[in-house]
This record gives sequence, structure tokens and C-alpha cells, in this order.
Amino acid sequence: MKIYILYYLLVVNVVTFIVYGIDKMNAQKKKWRISETTLLMLASLGGSIGAWLGMNVWHHKTMHTLFKYGIPIILLIQMGISFCFI
Repeated sequence: MKIYILYYLLVVNVVTFIVYGIDKMNAQKKKWRISETTLLMLASLGGSIGAWLGMNVWHHKTMHTLFKYGIPIILLIQMGISFCFI
């Protein structure tokens, strides 16, 4: 069971990282954007590490208060939950 959770977390974090990159690219090209709700939802569903990396690698959403503080808070909550189950 733990291996499936690890696979899930790997996939959701890679997808989240890529989605943040796509949104940054679309922002630069003034194209259709991915909603902030979707970006936060991906982080909430286990992709907080991918979101945090995406923000820092792509320099995306780093000045938005909701993301600047929200993503680290989500990450800390998810880490706390994971420690309860280890």
C-alpha cells in the first residue's frame, strides 16, 4: 500500500511542477492561463513539493501572497500528516 502512495505522490508532484511551468510559459505568451484554483488544488492533492519547486524554478506566482505563504503551509500540513502515518 505504501508503494502506491509513493507512486501517487511522485506522479502528482511531477504533474504539478509541469503545470506550473506551462502556466508560466502561457503567461509570458499572453495565452490561456491555468486558474489559480487549479494550481492550488494540485498542491492540496499532494503536489505541494512540485508546486513549491515550480514556483522557484519557473519564478512563477512567487509574489502572490496566497501562493507565497499558502504553498509552504500546505506542504507543512502534508508533512505533518505523513509523519502521523509513518
